[in-house]
Amino acid sequence: MKKVGLLGGTFNPPHIGHLIMANEVFHALELDEVRFLPNALPPHKQAPHDASDDKRLEMVKRAIQPYPHFRVESYEVDKGGVSYSYNTLAALCEKEPTVKFYFIIGGDMIDSLHTWYCIDELVELVQFVGVKRPKTEALTEYPVLMVEVPQIDLSSTLIRERLATGRTVTFLLPEAVETFIREEGLYGTRTVFSSD
Repeated sequence: MKKVGLLGGTFNPPHIGHLIMANEVFHALELDEVRFLPNALPPHKQAPHDASDDKRLEMVKRAIQPYPHFRVESYEVDKGGVSYSYNTLAALCEKEPTVKFYFIIGGDMIDSLHTWYCIDELVELVQFVGVKRPKTEALTEYPVLMVEVPQIDLSSTLIRERLATGRTVTFLLPEAVETFIREEGLYGTRTVFSSD
């Protein structure tokens, strides 16, 4: 049976913390691949200069391009609207019955698992894989397989703030993602590339 990790998120933008988490779980559990699963963002919740669904997908593709064991799973973006993890995973499991899915979540999500939609049914569909994050307890009564990874206190919010105020994001983002952000003028950036 094929073993596939799923890492969901807004990826607004994707950063090295996402790549580290995916890579560590990939190796620790000897998975066949890890898929990055961007959520659909409601248009009315997007701020000016924010990244559209298509642009977030493109950033994820650029972030993972050098790594053959990473893929993009565009199910939620293609579907649009609010997506519950249970509905997404039920659809993926039905579409790929020979795959065992490992749903990778951070410590903050582990702490709130009891509030998730259809959580009792969801834990029957997939193996949750937990990764501790700074300032989280990572405690739950639900079955979560914990994987030790180097912790990095980094968020997409911090990166968006730095980009908007012209501060450095070097080493925090894959270079291809930063280039795309500046070319597209996302998050209030202005391109630093000359047109000659």
